[in-house]
This record gives sequence, C-alpha cells and structure tokens, in this order.
Amino acid sequence: MMNFKKNLLCVTAGAVLSLSAAAAETTLRVATWLPPTNPQNATVWPTWKKWVEEATEGRVEVVIENYTGHPKTIYDAVEDGIYDVGFSVEAYLPGRFKLSGVAEIPGEITDAETGSVALWRTYKDYFEPADEYEGFQLLGLFVHGPGQLHTKFPVNSLDDLKDKKMRVGGGLVNDLAERLEVTPVSAPSPKSYEMMQQGVVDGTFLPAQEQKFFRLSEISTDLTLFPKGLYTTAFSIVMNQDVFEGLSTKDQQAIMSVSGERLSQLAGAAWGKADDNGILEAKEKGVNVVFLAENDQRVKDLNKLAEGIDQIWVDSVTDRDVDAKAALADFRKYVDDINSKK
Repeated sequence: MMNFKKNLLCVTAGAVLSLSAAAAETTLRVATWLPPTNPQNATVWPTWKKWVEEATEGRVEVVIENYTGHPKTIYDAVEDGIYDVGFSVEAYLPGRFKLSGVAEIPGEITDAETGSVALWRTYKDYFEPADEYEGFQLLGLFVHGPGQLHTKFPVNSLDDLKDKKMRVGGGLVNDLAERLEVTPVSAPSPKSYEMMQQGVVDGTFLPAQEQKFFRLSEISTDLTLFPKGLYTTAFSIVMNQDVFEGLSTKDQQAIMSVSGERLSQLAGAAWGKADDNGILEAKEKGVNVVFLAENDQRVKDLNKLAEGIDQIWVDSVTDRDVDAKAALADFRKYVDDINSKK
C-alpha cells in the first residue's frame, strides 16, 4: 500500500510538472552581464520574471541567462534574436541612444528611483516618436544611483584628480571628466576591479554600490561621496521586436502592464537602495568614506565645473527632431514632483 501511495505521488507530481511546462507557450531568454549579487540579478530580474509569468497566467516563461560578452553587444544579441530580452548601458553605443542622456546631466537627480520614473515619463512625452529603439520593444529605462569617486588616493580637492587615470563608461560623464582634467580610460564597469588592481587606472566613476558588488572595497583607499554625485548612467531594457509581435495581443498587453514605468521604477529603486549596502561594505573593509556637504569647497568647485553640461546634451540631440529644452524642463518637473511626494 505504501509503494502504491509513493507511485501515485510521483505520477501526480510528474503530471503537475508536465502541465506547468505545457502551459508555457513562449520562453523568453534574458541576457544579463552583472554579478549574481548585483540588484539587477538579485531583485529586478527575479521580480519581473514573477510579474510576467503571473500576468500571462504561465503562458510566457522567463529564463535568465549569463552573458559573457561585452555589455554593449547585448543590443545586437537581442536585435539579432540570440536573446529575447536584455539590458545595457546606452552610452556603450555612442550615437545610437542620445535622448536618455537627459538623466545623465550632473546634479539633476539624487535618487535613482526618482530619476528612473522621470526618465520613463519624459520618454513617453517627448522621445518615443524619435524611434531610437527601432528593432526593439522598449520595456524600461532606468538610472543607477549618483556616480561617485572610488580612488586609490585621497581627494582633498578636485586638483587631486588632475592627470589621474580614471575609468569612465561614456556619456556625459566624459564631458565632466574632461573638465576635471583626468586622463579618461574607457571600459565597461565590470572591468573596474581588474584595472584598479593592476594599476591601469587610479580610480573609477561608479555608484557607491560597487564597493560591494564589484568588490571595489578590496582595492580602493577612498570613497568620496558628493551630495548629488558626479553624474548618473542611463540603461535601457529591450526585447526583440519580432518576438514581442509574435506574442498574442493578450500577452503583449500583459507584459507591458508589468513593464514600462513599473519596471523602470523597480530597477531604479533596487539600484538606488544598493548604494547603502556599498557604503556599509566600504566602511567594514576600512575604506576612507568621505561624505561631502553642500558647502564643501569640492562640491562648490564641482558645481561650477558642471555648468553648461545641460546645454551640451541639448546640442547633442538636435538631429533627433525633439523639443530638447522642453523635455529637459519637464524632466526636472517630474523629478521635483516625485520627490515632493516621497
């Protein structure tokens, strides 16, 4: 009798698994390129996977896979159908995605969640007709927390940065780096640890979270935190257009119901919260963590250096047939409105 019950249980379990597998009519393969502990992999993708599978009642399954190539090639991999969904730093492809740079202007945001929601709303109001994401179904836009200084030397004044080799990722931070008179070294963010360890660079521009997730606490002597950071970086989450259009209308609507502003907010909140973890990690590992006040001379000097970078962005998108000044003004309004409600 006991064996019969065991066999029945196995058959029942197998039937449930078979029905679950059969229910998934489509599998979306998601390419990710960051460490498992990064908030994108620890929080954002698992949450979105759950949302999609619930919204589609199991008809669409999401599988997250590690991507070992350069992050900039994820866009090609998704566009070519090697993967169905992916995300990356837009500045890794200079010239293709310009409009989201509105969120990268130094001093515009202090909070990644706020900046991500404001960026999505500005995209919907101003940027969508420019069709920068041709070939993709855009699922979300987000920014990381304010970029800070991770260095192997103390930054007692901005003059200490002159001629230092600093890793940069592209976008408007490059304009700021030029004004700071550093020697910029372009490389994707995951290379920061290796480059600092080997002495290729003296530091890197990245959000505070990377003290933990990229283990920069092991090789940094100083983490200098500006109230509004030095910059931020825009990311886009994209899906292969043909794959999206191949879904039923019902499933397209279901996926977008858990994407767009909702997904952008999720990503921004997760990345922003992770900065606190990075700061704690830095302190635990003995890194000199310096919080700068608004009246600190280094902050005043940075603000002065950053003047006019907003106009650089406006000038850079003149070929996109959008009202860039109005978009920037509304982006700022969205930031203020969202912050006022927190």
